Amino acid sequence: MPENRAEGKGHKDYPREWLLYRLSSLGDVALTSGPMRYWHERQGWLFTVLTRTDFAPLFERNPAVRSVLSPNEEQLRLPGLLSFFSELASAHRGKGLLDLHGTPRSRLLGGLWSGPVRRYPKMSLRRRLFLLRRSPADSAILREHSVAQRYALALEPRAPSPGDLLPEIYLAPEETRAAKARLRGIFNFSARAPSPLVALHPYATHCRKAWPEEYWRVFVRELEQAGLNWLVLGRGGGIFPGDARDLSNRTSLRELCALLAEARALVTGDSGPMHLAVAVRTPVLALFGPTTAEWGFFPAGEHDFVLESDLSCRPCSLHGRGSCPLRGLCLESITPAEVMRRLQDLPGTGPDRR
Repeated sequence: MPENRAEGKGHKDYPREWLLYRLSSLGDVALTSGPMRYWHERQGWLFTVLTRTDFAPLFERNPAVRSVLSPNEEQLRLPGLLSFFSELASAHRGKGLLDLHGTPRSRLLGGLWSGPVRRYPKMSLRRRLFLLRRSPADSAILREHSVAQRYALALEPRAPSPGDLLPEIYLAPEETRAAKARLRGIFNFSARAPSPLVALHPYATHCRKAWPEEYWRVFVRELEQAGLNWLVLGRGGGIFPGDARDLSNRTSLRELCALLAEARALVTGDSGPMHLAVAVRTPVLALFGPTTAEWGFFPAGEHDFVLESDLSCRPCSLHGRGSCPLRGLCLESITPAEVMRRLQDLPGTGPDRR
């Protein structure tokens, strides 16, 4: 575990306010909300979150978050970085620093910090060793804790259960009303009995983590045959251009969350919106290819389910980058028919639709 200046102290010795450092990426940032809620409910702690501007909306209305700081690019590069971090450390004197990024930049801030500095076990070396030697011992260690649990280990002697650390997005009533109105406009939903809706997120930061486009097209036909509505969400090229049900690139981050909350389920790859669906308690059917449970990102909601293929080459990388000699077989081997069968096991999407 990374060095922590406050090692061995109990909760009573910690300050009540913390600056939490996690600049990116979307899923990693969203996952910080679970541990923050855990500590706020049990210890009464409050957090200032340092993250990129794009992700700041995730923390709106969050009772554990006092404020969000979003530095610009000049502040995050030398020579402005030293000045920004010095001012930050001075302004937050007496607070703790919770480093949930573990980069040289965040460690520089830790070196300037006057209060307790806590870091999480990032497991970088262990993950790389597992990629090289595929040791069952390495696998067992990595599978022991999810990323949210690793975050919690920055301040806890033992990790809480994954269910205690689920991410959470706090939507305003007006955001929910706007999402419902938008869906009524697209589907002509009855306000009393809306048709079952399945959200789809077909995109990935790295192309190897994306289910084939032709599979998505087959899958939506199966949804329609089963009497289920579908809606495409997220950022990408748009698989169904011109279709009113394809909202690719047409929602803000908060709107995306509100629409996810209205769906009976989300079908997605290993992605940031996967964690947003968990955060609004929408069941997730996640399709994992190049990445595996060892990386700690499997969704942990009560009804979440992961589909993956049993190939010895998995995982092939830390983030799904790079070429594939099998041309993406890990995801191609997951068929639309199999996804449909699993989807109908989720609450509200099967034939009974209770």
